[in-house]
Amino acid sequence: MLDQAEIHPLFHGAPDSTEFRKLRKRIIRLTREAIETYGMASVGGRWLVCLSGGKDSYTLLAALVELQWRGLLPAEILACNLDQGQPGFPATVLPEFLARMGVPHRIEYRDTYSIVTEKVAEGRTFCALCSRLRRGHLYRVAREEGCSAIVLGHHQGDIVETFLLNLFFGGKLAAMPPKLLNDEGDLYVLRPLAHVAEADCERFARAMNYPIIPCDLCGSQDGLQRLQVKRMVDEWEKKSPGRRQILFRALTQAVPSHLLDPALFDFKNL
Repeated sequence: MLDQAEIHPLFHGAPDSTEFRKLRKRIIRLTREAIETYGMASVGGRWLVCLSGGKDSYTLLAALVELQWRGLLPAEILACNLDQGQPGFPATVLPEFLARMGVPHRIEYRDTYSIVTEKVAEGRTFCALCSRLRRGHLYRVAREEGCSAIVLGHHQGDIVETFLLNLFFGGKLAAMPPKLLNDEGDLYVLRPLAHVAEADCERFARAMNYPIIPCDLCGSQDGLQRLQVKRMVDEWEKKSPGRRQILFRALTQAVPSHLLDPALFDFKNL
């Protein structure tokens, strides 16, 4: 642990318990591990770190700031929140927090909520269209700010759940890549928390008393396929602890010759 006088304001008031020190050390180690494993540091330049105000995005920001503070992240950080005009969204929370913490940031307001509610039929979930609109605006902001990458707070659990969503509902073997180059070839999408467990993000953000903004403000969360998968994995975890970790490990150890995709393995000429 660094002395209080040496740390970034994001970490002032951190618990002094051995348990928290271990948690913080683990998150930083796993974030650095992902950055190194997937070559994220080679992107360099300016990173647009996307903040929703949830536990994951706060953990992401804190981990990147600490790595930068230690001289281990060769990138400039610009935090960004996209206020999408959702009813009840506490618009002052993030700008006040970021200003108080001395984090460079940009708050972008775009009323995508009205577009989504107009276009999506009653009874359907908003998330797919909302996500596409949000991504488009974040790409635009990144280009306007001269950023080389958009950085997202998806953690290990998100990656496992996406894999199962694609397996059960999409009929394909695919997850969230920790590093992706967009179709235009001008921006990377990075997920530095790829190796970090959701439970650790939860414990860290709560222990730091960051001002959490709930993710269900639009009221469209019931019936989501992702929620079904999450509940299923939670049940597995209760019955057999460690399932998420094993599922994630499987994604890092693919054996093309033991799958059935001829584009990945040349069965004909074997």
